[in-house]
Amino acid sequence: MMNNFTSIAELITERIDTMPPGERNAAQTLIASYPMLGLKTVAEFSAQAGVSSPTILRFINRLGFQNYSDFQARLQDELAAQLQSPHNRNENRQSQPDTDYPAVEHSLENIRETFRHISEKQLSDIVTALACARGNIYLIGGRFTDPIAQYMAAHMTVIRPHVFHLSGQESAWRDRLLDMGKKDILIVFDIRRYQDSLLHLAETAKSRGVDIVLITDQWLSPIARFARHVIAGRTGVPSAWDSSAALFVLAESIIREMTIQLEQDSAARIKELEGLRFRNRP
Repeated sequence: MMNNFTSIAELITERIDTMPPGERNAAQTLIASYPMLGLKTVAEFSAQAGVSSPTILRFINRLGFQNYSDFQARLQDELAAQLQSPHNRNENRQSQPDTDYPAVEHSLENIRETFRHISEKQLSDIVTALACARGNIYLIGGRFTDPIAQYMAAHMTVIRPHVFHLSGQESAWRDRLLDMGKKDILIVFDIRRYQDSLLHLAETAKSRGVDIVLITDQWLSPIARFARHVIAGRTGVPSAWDSSAALFVLAESIIREMTIQLEQDSAARIKELEGLRFRNRP
């Protein structure tokens, strides 16, 4: 079952803090070109990562693979999963025997597995970056994930200033790029099948010095190569449609930790907002 399938990106997140510098370079280079770099030869991988071929082999051994071909076979499986359409997933589901495993359990398992593979430091770094941002914070998602971006922006607006959800047509997103600069952060939600318009937005924002925070699935959006922070949530379930439940919980976890980190400022803003609402009541 795909829910029990641990992606190589998740394995890296689990183990990167214990890796020596050379292996950490290999891990970070792979994440930046995921998964295609891992499908190249060991020599090509090592050259791009700036480490030796033995370091690449030690890196894949640390991830639990006996040899490079096993590592590549796993990446090929992941690539096939990335490219599946709702139609493909529905056909696969129908070809499998029925199960009594309730749908809610698949979503709960996704949430548990998401947080099992995310380190405390990874989450803390993102929260600190957002809480301490000196510029604007922009949020956007794809066809099915933009409601999460809007939900997150609505909460963040209460606890800190200068938060904007990028809504409307794609041309409107590009117009907002005029206002983005080196002090700003762009949070992007992007899950399979990854949205080219979001990739182009992130690439252009990155070229303007904007820090990108990517919230994606276990197979990693190609936006990862432009992101300063990448956090992956489990989305695969036995259905034609992926589940965003874990992504909502990730968003709420970030909001909760930001509220704690900005305790005094957020409390003052919430109090002022409540006062404004009270005064505006008919």
